[in-house]
Amino acid sequence: MIRKRAIWLLGVGLLVASVAAAQSSKKESELRSVRGVVMDKAEKRIQNSVVFLKNLRTNVVLSHFSDQEGEYRFTGLDPNVDYEVHAESEGQTSPSRTVTSLDSRKEITINLKIDRKKS
Repeated sequence: MIRKRAIWLLGVGLLVASVAAAQSSKKESELRSVRGVVMDKAEKRIQNSVVFLKNLRTNVVLSHFSDQEGEYRFTGLDPNVDYEVHAESEGQTSPSRTVTSLDSRKEITINLKIDRKKS
């Protein structure tokens, strides 16, 4: 009797764990990302520019530096929220671009152009 109960409890525990893992996996798969390249008007990639991502619901702003290839990436974004993204380099700013919750893509590519003034 004790052995049957232990097996039953183990089975219930495994079932609950598998349902929780499936829900967690589903939740993660619903998240989305925004990526792109920061470049100047001549389409030369700009490394180490600061890219800002603003959550338009909470006004929380995240920032990342573009890498050696001028690329940036934000992950784990809520698909039900609108975001605004722009880049800054050497005192110049790209136009802001909006990531809308109406866009159902999981990975959105937005390339940002900064008009760098010649010295």
